[in-house]
Amino acid sequence: MNIEQLREDLLFAPKNGYTKLTEQQRAEMNAYCKRYAAFMDECKTEREATTWAVAEAEKHGFVAHIPGKALKPGDKIYKNNRDKSIILAVIGSASLNEGANICAAHVDSPRMDLKPNPLYEDAELAFFKTHYYGGIKKYQWPTVPLAIHGVVCKKDGSRVTVNIGEAEEDPIFVVTDLLIHLSADQMKKPLAEGIVGEQLNVLLGSEPLEGEGADLVKLNVMKLLHEKYGIIEEDFLSAELTIVPAGKCREVGLDRSLLGAYGHDDRVCAYAEMEPLFQMGIPTHTAVCVLADKEEIGSVGISGMKSQAFDTFMQDLCDATGASLNRCFENSFCLSADVSNAFDPNFAETCDRRNNSQLNYGIAICKYTGARGKSGASDAAAEAMYHVRSTLDKAGVTWQIATMGKVDQGGGGTVAAYMANRNIVTVDAGVPVLCMHAPMEIVSKLDCYMTMLACKAIYEA
Repeated sequence: MNIEQLREDLLFAPKNGYTKLTEQQRAEMNAYCKRYAAFMDECKTEREATTWAVAEAEKHGFVAHIPGKALKPGDKIYKNNRDKSIILAVIGSASLNEGANICAAHVDSPRMDLKPNPLYEDAELAFFKTHYYGGIKKYQWPTVPLAIHGVVCKKDGSRVTVNIGEAEEDPIFVVTDLLIHLSADQMKKPLAEGIVGEQLNVLLGSEPLEGEGADLVKLNVMKLLHEKYGIIEEDFLSAELTIVPAGKCREVGLDRSLLGAYGHDDRVCAYAEMEPLFQMGIPTHTAVCVLADKEEIGSVGISGMKSQAFDTFMQDLCDATGASLNRCFENSFCLSADVSNAFDPNFAETCDRRNNSQLNYGIAICKYTGARGKSGASDAAAEAMYHVRSTLDKAGVTWQIATMGKVDQGGGGTVAAYMANRNIVTVDAGVPVLCMHAPMEIVSKLDCYMTMLACKAIYEA
């Protein structure tokens, strides 16, 4: 008996993706990651990602969807959902009754949002009050360079875009923390209570206007905002301003094999979905790319994955091609492209190493997410897992398996359940991430590249 041959034939032994990477693939990987990094520099909110996607799609021949307009194979269309999410499609040669190949990601990320009445002065310092969005470790956000992104709908009905803190000449902003010398009581608190939500106040300035009266620092800040954007304090009531980490996507490590940026979760998968779709010819099955909002707070709302916006778009496609929406959904496949937690040896006790994703082992396929007893998961069937596994193998894509840490350790969710609830066969898969939901997250270039190749393979299946 040849033990080594038996071991090779029978046992599953994943290998680091670099052991299989050709020189041509390495060059393509590095070029792809440069394009992805440029996207990340421009897109730190779902609005910015949607705006970018519209502009880039139009460069590649996509046109805005017009309900009722006839569609033919090869047509490229998109639906901009209120500047917060977007759906794109390339019409295939087969009837939509045979289903569509869908890749769905989200473009929102954890952050701090301004409260409706945010501006105040205390001890002659001006601040913004915030309300954090999504799951964050609040202690990670003080003393980090921050920027302000968003839009303000002014009293006169006009809308202005705000972006302060990204250009070299811009000021940055910060949430303050207590000096170590006076932190005896703070340091005794549980980690989750060291910084609480109401302390996430963003420092704006300290210089008062010349004159008499109260709130002269606040008034000076408001004066500067009015000079730059023409807004008044009342306009904050109809604003959508967010506080995000300032700075660009950077290479990490002496070997430059990693990328560090805010918001890899989940714009790393969103970009991986878009690039192959933009280059696509006429697929057999209609290829659909969904970039949703609000995943970090449960996919609720008009721009989230639970919204009827997706159903309406797909119904329009079916109507335009003489297909049934129910038959389309029943025969469709969706790759719920969302990130997984990469194994971190510094916190090995939180993970089942045999079943956890790892950097440089490729796109991570996740049969189920959820918490405790798989609560909130879609839990893909064996046949669905086989479809992904075999499709990626045929395309030469490096992949691995993933679960969300040890049982009962915690958990998380994606948009998968909401696609599966529509009777669409759905599997989670995406890029492994270190420091997920932190102001800076870390991903592997190889995993980013393989996730793009995986989306391409799914569209073409």
